[in-house]
Amino acid sequence: MTGTITGFAAAAGSFGRDLDDDLALIEQLADEARAAGVSLLALPEACLGGYLSVLGSGRDGTHSEEPESLPPLVDLGGPELRRVAAIAREMTLVVGFCESDGGERFNSSAAVTGDGVLAVYRKVHQPLGENLYYGPGSELRAFDSPVGRMGMLICYDKAFPEAARALALDGAEVIACISAWPGSRTASGESLAEDRWTKRFNIFDQARGLENQIIWLAANQTGTFGSLRFVGNAKVVGPGGDVVATTGVDSGLAIASFDVEEALSTARRSMFHLRDRRPELYLEPEASHA
Repeated sequence: MTGTITGFAAAAGSFGRDLDDDLALIEQLADEARAAGVSLLALPEACLGGYLSVLGSGRDGTHSEEPESLPPLVDLGGPELRRVAAIAREMTLVVGFCESDGGERFNSSAAVTGDGVLAVYRKVHQPLGENLYYGPGSELRAFDSPVGRMGMLICYDKAFPEAARALALDGAEVIACISAWPGSRTASGESLAEDRWTKRFNIFDQARGLENQIIWLAANQTGTFGSLRFVGNAKVVGPGGDVVATTGVDSGLAIASFDVEEALSTARRSMFHLRDRRPELYLEPEASHA
């Protein structure tokens, strides 16, 4: 028996410091997704205000320390997310931004509906000196949304199987992982599609979807920003690890529809990875030798 069919989309696009331009592009992508029957649209990391603009001149050799290179602060109750809510209407949008929390910044994502902010996630794993500019997140939790129970991750988080697994164990059926994932700056491929960091990005997406048998949305930036060249490859991965839709290196939307309950139950019918775990054996090395 067929249940409800839900439309999902992951966006690839170029977002910078100008918040008005960013919001205009978000509205354009949301309109396109809505016309295609999408209920959940994941937009890239830092789609409100852009990512860190320079890699290579910070204290540890990774990021610029020039104040003008930092993304604008976005308050959870501020006009930017109110505008996202107005754009979202009946949809759920996942957006990335530099969250203001008193004197500390966080690289954050928010799930936003027409009623406002539904949930907020702060990036837990920090690559390449991000800790110079952002505080670390401290929680991996799923939440209920209009499209079912879901979770959010940001970029480098996807390199850690434990992060996605924690959300899946908390009941997430869908995970939106939004990124500003660049190509390699050394030994880069002749084309962006063949770049080794592009390949890693794609491998992580398929692995996280397959090992947790969930629907995985991967949004990403495109174009260039400072010294970075982003790899795009927004995609929707099914619970069997198959890439159902992708933008490749181009900007645009990857769109796919699922009967979520049926898709997950089919994937988990013969082998259910979450059920068949042996957590009593999964000790950290220091614990196993204590």
